[in-house]
Amino acid sequence: MTITRTRKIAALALALSMTAAACGSDDPDEGLPAPTTVAEAAEEAMEEEAMEEAGTIVDVAVENGSFNTLVAAVQAAGLVETLSGEGPFTVFAPTDDAFAAALDALGMTADELLADTDTLTTILTYHVVAGEVPSSALSDGQMAATVQGEEITVDLSDGVKINDVNVVIADVEASNGIIHAVDGVLLPPTVAEALGLGGDAMEEEEAMEEVVETNTVVDVAAEAGSFTTLLAAADAAGLTETLQTIPAVTIFAPTDEAFAAALDALGLTAEELLADTETLTAILTYHAVSGNVLSTDLADGPVTMLNGADVTIDLSDGVKVNEANVVTADVLADNGVIHVIDAVLLPPSE
Repeated sequence: MTITRTRKIAALALALSMTAAACGSDDPDEGLPAPTTVAEAAEEAMEEEAMEEAGTIVDVAVENGSFNTLVAAVQAAGLVETLSGEGPFTVFAPTDDAFAAALDALGMTADELLADTDTLTTILTYHVVAGEVPSSALSDGQMAATVQGEEITVDLSDGVKINDVNVVIADVEASNGIIHAVDGVLLPPTVAEALGLGGDAMEEEEAMEEVVETNTVVDVAAEAGSFTTLLAAADAAGLTETLQTIPAVTIFAPTDEAFAAALDALGLTAEELLADTETLTAILTYHAVSGNVLSTDLADGPVTMLNGADVTIDLSDGVKVNEANVVTADVLADNGVIHVIDAVLLPPSE
Protein backbone atom coordinates (compact mmCIF):
# COMPACT_ATOMS: atom_id res chain seq x y z
CA MET A 1 0.00 0.00 0.00
CA THR A 2 2.95 2.34 0.72
CA ILE A 3 4.34 1.79 -2.76
CA THR A 4 0.93 2.46 -4.31
CA ARG A 5 0.49 5.64 -2.28
CA THR A 6 3.98 6.78 -3.32
CA ARG A 7 3.09 6.20 -6.98
CA LYS A 8 -0.10 8.24 -6.58
CA ILE A 9 1.81 11.10 -4.91
CA ALA A 10 4.42 10.99 -7.67
CA ALA A 11 1.70 11.04 -10.33
CA LEU A 12 0.06 14.04 -8.65
CA ALA A 13 3.36 15.86 -8.47
CA LEU A 14 3.99 15.14 -12.14
CA ALA A 15 0.53 16.44 -13.07
CA LEU A 16 1.09 19.63 -11.05
CA SER A 17 4.49 20.20 -12.63
CA MET A 18 2.98 19.77 -16.12
CA THR A 19 0.25 22.27 -15.27
CA ALA A 20 2.81 24.76 -13.93
CA ALA A 21 4.92 24.35 -17.05
CA ALA A 22 1.89 24.92 -19.23
CA CYS A 23 0.96 28.10 -17.37
CA GLY A 24 4.46 29.50 -17.83
CA SER A 25 4.70 28.73 -21.53
CA ASP A 26 4.49 31.38 -24.25
CA ASP A 27 2.41 29.01 -26.38
CA PRO A 28 -1.08 28.82 -24.87
CA ASP A 29 -1.55 25.25 -26.17
CA GLU A 30 1.90 23.92 -25.32
CA GLY A 31 1.95 21.37 -22.50
CA LEU A 32 -1.78 21.54 -21.85
CA PRO A 33 -3.38 18.19 -21.04
CA ALA A 34 -6.23 16.93 -23.15
CA PRO A 35 -9.66 18.04 -21.92
CA THR A 36 -10.48 14.53 -20.67
CA THR A 37 -7.25 14.05 -18.71
CA VAL A 38 -8.80 14.70 -15.29
CA ALA A 39 -11.79 12.42 -15.95
CA GLU A 40 -9.55 9.67 -17.29
CA ALA A 41 -7.23 10.01 -14.30
CA ALA A 42 -10.16 9.74 -11.90
CA GLU A 43 -11.48 6.64 -13.69
CA GLU A 44 -8.01 5.08 -13.67
CA ALA A 45 -7.65 5.79 -9.95
CA MET A 46 -10.99 4.13 -9.21
CA GLU A 47 -10.07 1.09 -11.29
CA GLU A 48 -6.73 0.86 -9.52
CA GLU A 49 -8.41 1.03 -6.12
CA ALA A 50 -10.86 -1.72 -7.10
CA MET A 51 -8.02 -3.94 -8.28
CA GLU A 52 -6.06 -3.32 -5.08
CA GLU A 53 -9.05 -4.58 -3.09
CA ALA A 54 -9.07 -7.77 -5.20
CA GLY A 55 -5.50 -8.62 -4.08
CA THR A 56 -2.54 -9.82 -6.10
CA ILE A 57 -2.51 -12.99 -8.16
CA VAL A 58 -0.98 -14.83 -5.20
CA ASP A 59 -3.59 -13.42 -2.79
CA VAL A 60 -6.47 -14.45 -5.06
CA ALA A 61 -5.05 -17.98 -5.52
CA VAL A 62 -4.58 -18.42 -1.76
CA GLU A 63 -8.08 -17.13 -0.97
CA ASN A 64 -9.73 -19.36 -3.58
CA GLY A 65 -8.61 -22.58 -1.90
CA SER A 66 -8.43 -24.66 -5.11
CA PHE A 67 -4.78 -23.89 -5.87
CA ASN A 68 -2.95 -25.16 -2.76
CA THR A 69 -0.37 -27.14 -4.75
CA LEU A 70 0.24 -24.22 -7.09
CA VAL A 71 0.72 -21.83 -4.16
CA ALA A 72 3.10 -24.29 -2.48
CA ALA A 73 5.03 -24.61 -5.76
CA VAL A 74 5.26 -20.83 -6.17
CA GLN A 75 6.59 -20.58 -2.61
CA ALA A 76 9.12 -23.40 -3.14
CA ALA A 77 10.38 -21.79 -6.36
CA GLY A 78 10.74 -18.38 -4.71
CA LEU A 79 8.26 -16.76 -7.09
CA VAL A 80 5.85 -15.25 -4.56
CA GLU A 81 7.46 -11.82 -4.68
CA THR A 82 7.55 -11.86 -8.49
CA LEU A 83 3.88 -12.80 -8.87
CA SER A 84 2.95 -10.28 -6.18
CA GLY A 85 4.79 -7.54 -8.09
CA GLU A 86 3.39 -4.83 -10.29
CA GLY A 87 3.07 -6.98 -13.42
CA PRO A 88 0.68 -7.22 -15.04
CA PHE A 89 0.72 -10.98 -15.60
CA THR A 90 -1.66 -13.56 -17.02
CA VAL A 91 -1.47 -16.88 -15.18
CA PHE A 92 -2.91 -20.16 -16.43
CA ALA A 93 -3.40 -21.71 -13.01
CA PRO A 94 -3.69 -25.52 -12.63
CA THR A 95 -6.12 -26.64 -9.95
CA ASP A 96 -5.14 -29.07 -7.19
CA ASP A 97 -6.85 -31.88 -9.15
CA ALA A 98 -4.78 -30.96 -12.22
CA PHE A 99 -1.53 -31.17 -10.23
CA ALA A 100 -2.59 -34.49 -8.69
CA ALA A 101 -3.25 -35.95 -12.14
CA ALA A 102 0.07 -34.62 -13.48
CA LEU A 103 2.07 -36.02 -10.57
CA ASP A 104 0.36 -39.39 -10.99
CA ALA A 105 1.14 -39.42 -14.73
CA LEU A 106 4.77 -38.48 -14.06
CA GLY A 107 5.16 -40.99 -11.21
CA MET A 108 6.25 -38.25 -8.82
CA THR A 109 5.16 -37.07 -5.40
CA ALA A 110 4.45 -33.43 -4.64
CA ASP A 111 7.49 -33.36 -2.35
CA GLU A 112 9.76 -34.60 -5.15
CA LEU A 113 8.49 -31.92 -7.53
CA LEU A 114 8.77 -29.14 -4.94
CA ALA A 115 12.35 -30.19 -4.13
CA ASP A 116 13.51 -29.77 -7.73
CA THR A 117 13.38 -25.98 -7.79
CA ASP A 118 14.99 -25.61 -11.24
CA THR A 119 12.40 -27.82 -12.95
CA LEU A 120 9.65 -26.33 -10.81
CA THR A 121 10.56 -22.78 -11.80
CA THR A 122 10.68 -23.75 -15.48
CA ILE A 123 7.22 -25.36 -15.29
CA LEU A 124 5.65 -22.52 -13.32
CA THR A 125 6.96 -19.73 -15.55
CA TYR A 126 5.59 -21.67 -18.55
CA HIS A 127 2.15 -20.93 -17.08
CA VAL A 128 2.72 -17.16 -17.05
CA VAL A 129 2.41 -14.65 -19.90
CA ALA A 130 3.48 -11.03 -19.53
CA GLY A 131 0.61 -8.52 -19.69
CA GLU A 132 -3.14 -8.87 -19.16
CA VAL A 133 -4.72 -11.31 -21.62
CA PRO A 134 -8.48 -11.68 -21.01
CA SER A 135 -10.34 -14.53 -22.69
CA SER A 136 -11.83 -12.04 -25.15
CA ALA A 137 -8.32 -11.34 -26.48
CA LEU A 138 -7.61 -15.00 -27.31
CA SER A 139 -7.84 -16.24 -30.90
CA ASP A 140 -7.78 -19.72 -32.37
CA GLY A 141 -4.25 -20.86 -33.22
CA GLN A 142 -2.71 -17.94 -31.36
CA MET A 143 0.78 -18.62 -30.00
CA ALA A 144 2.05 -16.70 -26.99
CA ALA A 145 5.53 -16.56 -25.53
CA THR A 146 5.58 -17.41 -21.84
CA VAL A 147 7.82 -15.91 -19.18
CA GLN A 148 9.77 -19.20 -19.33
CA GLY A 149 10.52 -18.46 -23.01
CA GLU A 150 8.72 -21.26 -24.85
CA GLU A 151 5.33 -20.77 -26.48
CA ILE A 152 1.86 -21.99 -25.63
CA THR A 153 -0.89 -22.47 -28.24
CA VAL A 154 -4.53 -21.38 -27.96
CA ASP A 155 -7.24 -23.69 -29.35
CA LEU A 156 -10.82 -22.37 -29.51
CA SER A 157 -12.29 -25.20 -31.58
CA ASP A 158 -14.07 -26.70 -28.54
CA GLY A 159 -14.23 -24.33 -25.59
CA VAL A 160 -10.88 -22.76 -24.70
CA LYS A 161 -7.72 -24.84 -24.56
CA ILE A 162 -4.11 -23.92 -23.86
CA ASN A 163 -2.04 -26.58 -25.58
CA ASP A 164 -4.23 -29.55 -24.63
CA VAL A 165 -5.61 -28.44 -21.25
CA ASN A 166 -9.00 -26.80 -20.77
CA VAL A 167 -9.63 -23.37 -19.32
CA VAL A 168 -12.32 -24.18 -16.75
CA ILE A 169 -12.75 -20.69 -15.26
CA ALA A 170 -11.70 -17.58 -17.18
CA ASP A 171 -10.98 -13.96 -16.34
CA VAL A 172 -10.47 -14.02 -12.57
CA GLU A 173 -9.14 -10.52 -11.96
CA ALA A 174 -6.36 -9.58 -9.56
CA SER A 175 -4.68 -6.27 -8.80
CA ASN A 176 -1.69 -7.21 -10.96
CA GLY A 177 -3.21 -9.34 -13.68
CA ILE A 178 -5.64 -12.08 -14.65
CA ILE A 179 -5.98 -15.74 -13.71
CA HIS A 180 -7.44 -18.43 -15.98
CA ALA A 181 -7.94 -21.74 -14.12
CA VAL A 182 -6.91 -24.80 -16.15
CA ASP A 183 -7.55 -28.52 -15.62
CA GLY A 184 -4.06 -29.72 -16.51
CA VAL A 185 -0.41 -28.85 -15.92
CA LEU A 186 1.41 -27.40 -18.93
CA LEU A 187 4.82 -28.94 -19.57
CA PRO A 188 7.36 -26.98 -21.62
CA PRO A 189 8.79 -29.11 -24.46
CA THR A 190 12.28 -28.90 -22.95
CA VAL A 191 11.05 -30.28 -19.62
CA ALA A 192 9.08 -33.03 -21.36
CA GLU A 193 12.23 -34.03 -23.22
CA ALA A 194 14.29 -34.00 -20.02
CA LEU A 195 11.72 -36.27 -18.38
CA GLY A 196 12.06 -38.73 -21.26
CA LEU A 197 8.74 -37.90 -22.88
CA GLY A 198 10.09 -37.70 -26.41
CA GLY A 199 10.33 -33.94 -26.41
CA ASP A 200 6.59 -33.64 -27.04
CA ALA A 201 4.77 -31.90 -24.21
CA MET A 202 1.46 -32.38 -26.00
CA GLU A 203 1.75 -36.16 -25.68
CA GLU A 204 2.33 -35.86 -21.94
CA GLU A 205 -0.62 -33.51 -21.51
CA GLU A 206 -2.82 -36.03 -23.34
CA ALA A 207 -1.59 -38.74 -20.96
CA MET A 208 -2.46 -36.53 -18.00
CA GLU A 209 -5.91 -35.88 -19.42
CA GLU A 210 -6.56 -39.64 -19.52
CA VAL A 211 -6.09 -39.75 -15.75
CA VAL A 212 -8.79 -37.12 -15.20
CA GLU A 213 -12.32 -38.47 -15.50
CA THR A 214 -14.67 -36.78 -17.91
CA ASN A 215 -17.15 -34.35 -16.34
CA THR A 216 -20.59 -33.49 -17.62
CA VAL A 217 -22.42 -30.34 -16.53
CA VAL A 218 -24.17 -32.49 -13.91
CA ASP A 219 -20.85 -33.80 -12.57
CA VAL A 220 -19.37 -30.32 -12.37
CA ALA A 221 -22.43 -28.95 -10.57
CA ALA A 222 -22.43 -31.86 -8.11
CA GLU A 223 -18.73 -31.43 -7.37
CA ALA A 224 -19.18 -27.71 -6.69
CA GLY A 225 -21.58 -28.48 -3.83
CA SER A 226 -23.55 -25.25 -4.27
CA PHE A 227 -26.32 -26.58 -6.52
CA THR A 228 -28.04 -29.33 -4.48
CA THR A 229 -31.53 -27.89 -5.07
CA LEU A 230 -30.89 -27.48 -8.80
CA LEU A 231 -29.69 -31.08 -9.08
CA ALA A 232 -32.63 -32.37 -7.04
CA ALA A 233 -34.95 -30.43 -9.35
CA ALA A 234 -33.29 -31.95 -12.43
CA ASP A 235 -33.77 -35.43 -10.92
CA ALA A 236 -37.42 -34.75 -10.07
CA ALA A 237 -38.10 -33.46 -13.59
CA GLY A 238 -36.35 -36.44 -15.19
CA LEU A 239 -33.75 -34.21 -16.84
CA THR A 240 -30.53 -35.53 -15.28
CA GLU A 241 -29.81 -38.11 -17.98
CA THR A 242 -30.54 -35.53 -20.69
CA LEU A 243 -28.07 -33.10 -19.14
CA GLN A 244 -25.44 -35.84 -18.93
CA THR A 245 -25.79 -36.96 -22.55
CA ILE A 246 -26.65 -33.78 -24.46
CA PRO A 247 -23.67 -32.90 -26.71
CA ALA A 248 -23.52 -29.21 -25.83
CA VAL A 249 -25.60 -27.13 -23.42
CA THR A 250 -25.18 -23.85 -21.58
CA ILE A 251 -26.79 -23.62 -18.15
CA PHE A 252 -27.46 -20.50 -16.11
CA ALA A 253 -27.31 -22.27 -12.74
CA PRO A 254 -28.98 -20.78 -9.64
CA THR A 255 -27.19 -21.49 -6.37
CA ASP A 256 -28.90 -23.07 -3.37
CA GLU A 257 -29.22 -19.59 -1.85
CA ALA A 258 -30.93 -18.36 -5.02
CA PHE A 259 -33.43 -21.22 -4.85
CA ALA A 260 -34.08 -20.57 -1.15
CA ALA A 261 -34.85 -16.91 -1.88
CA ALA A 262 -37.15 -17.85 -4.77
CA LEU A 263 -39.07 -20.40 -2.72
CA ASP A 264 -39.51 -17.87 0.06
CA ALA A 265 -40.79 -15.24 -2.39
CA LEU A 266 -43.21 -17.76 -3.96
CA GLY A 267 -44.41 -19.08 -0.60
CA LEU A 268 -43.45 -22.64 -1.56
CA THR A 269 -41.42 -25.37 0.07
CA ALA A 270 -38.80 -27.27 -1.92
CA GLU A 271 -40.97 -30.39 -1.68
CA GLU A 272 -43.96 -28.56 -3.17
CA LEU A 273 -41.91 -27.29 -6.10
CA LEU A 274 -40.30 -30.68 -6.75
CA ALA A 275 -43.72 -32.35 -6.77
CA ASP A 276 -45.02 -30.11 -9.58
CA THR A 277 -42.96 -31.64 -12.39
CA GLU A 278 -44.67 -29.68 -15.17
CA THR A 279 -43.85 -26.30 -13.60
CA LEU A 280 -40.43 -27.57 -12.57
CA THR A 281 -39.57 -28.66 -16.11
CA ALA A 282 -40.68 -25.29 -17.52
CA ILE A 283 -38.48 -23.46 -14.98
CA LEU A 284 -35.42 -25.66 -15.49
CA THR A 285 -35.53 -25.52 -19.29
CA TYR A 286 -35.80 -21.72 -18.97
CA HIS A 287 -32.27 -21.84 -17.51
CA ALA A 288 -30.64 -23.68 -20.42
CA VAL A 289 -29.74 -22.94 -24.02
CA SER A 290 -28.36 -25.29 -26.66
CA GLY A 291 -24.65 -25.08 -27.50
CA ASN A 292 -21.56 -23.79 -25.74
CA VAL A 293 -22.18 -20.10 -25.04
CA LEU A 294 -19.20 -18.46 -23.33
CA SER A 295 -19.48 -15.09 -21.64
CA THR A 296 -17.57 -13.59 -24.56
CA ASP A 297 -20.34 -14.79 -26.90
CA LEU A 298 -23.08 -12.92 -25.01
CA ALA A 299 -24.55 -9.68 -26.33
CA ASP A 300 -27.26 -7.32 -25.12
CA GLY A 301 -30.71 -8.53 -26.09
CA PRO A 302 -32.95 -11.62 -26.11
CA VAL A 303 -31.81 -15.26 -26.08
CA THR A 304 -34.25 -18.13 -26.67
CA MET A 305 -33.98 -20.85 -24.03
CA LEU A 306 -34.79 -24.57 -24.34
CA ASN A 307 -38.40 -24.04 -23.20
CA GLY A 308 -38.94 -21.63 -26.12
CA ALA A 309 -39.20 -18.43 -24.05
CA ASP A 310 -36.66 -15.61 -24.20
CA VAL A 311 -34.40 -14.26 -21.49
CA THR A 312 -32.84 -10.81 -21.81
CA ILE A 313 -29.08 -10.37 -21.58
CA ASP A 314 -27.97 -7.03 -20.10
CA LEU A 315 -24.23 -6.19 -20.21
CA SER A 316 -24.57 -2.59 -19.01
CA ASP A 317 -23.36 -3.42 -15.49
CA GLY A 318 -21.65 -6.78 -15.31
CA VAL A 319 -23.70 -9.59 -16.86
CA LYS A 320 -27.40 -9.97 -16.10
CA VAL A 321 -29.89 -12.56 -17.30
CA ASN A 322 -33.26 -10.93 -16.78
CA GLU A 323 -32.77 -9.65 -13.19
CA ALA A 324 -30.28 -12.33 -12.12
CA ASN A 325 -26.57 -11.53 -11.92
CA VAL A 326 -23.95 -13.86 -13.34
CA VAL A 327 -21.62 -14.26 -10.36
CA THR A 328 -19.23 -16.80 -11.93
CA ALA A 329 -18.93 -17.24 -15.69
CA ASP A 330 -17.49 -19.86 -18.02
CA VAL A 331 -17.30 -22.93 -15.77
CA LEU A 332 -16.53 -25.52 -18.43
CA ALA A 333 -17.69 -29.12 -18.56
CA ASP A 334 -17.12 -31.79 -21.19
CA ASN A 335 -20.56 -31.18 -22.68
CA GLY A 336 -21.20 -27.55 -21.97
CA VAL A 337 -20.77 -24.36 -20.00
CA ILE A 338 -22.16 -23.27 -16.64
CA HIS A 339 -22.72 -19.64 -15.67
CA VAL A 340 -23.56 -19.31 -11.97
CA ILE A 341 -26.41 -16.89 -11.22
CA ASP A 342 -27.76 -15.44 -7.98
CA ALA A 343 -31.51 -15.76 -8.68
CA VAL A 344 -33.97 -18.25 -10.16
CA LEU A 345 -35.31 -17.30 -13.59
CA LEU A 346 -39.09 -17.59 -13.80
CA PRO A 347 -40.49 -18.07 -17.31
CA PRO A 348 -43.10 -15.53 -18.41
CA SER A 349 -46.68 -16.68 -17.79
CA GLU A 350 -48.77 -17.54 -20.79
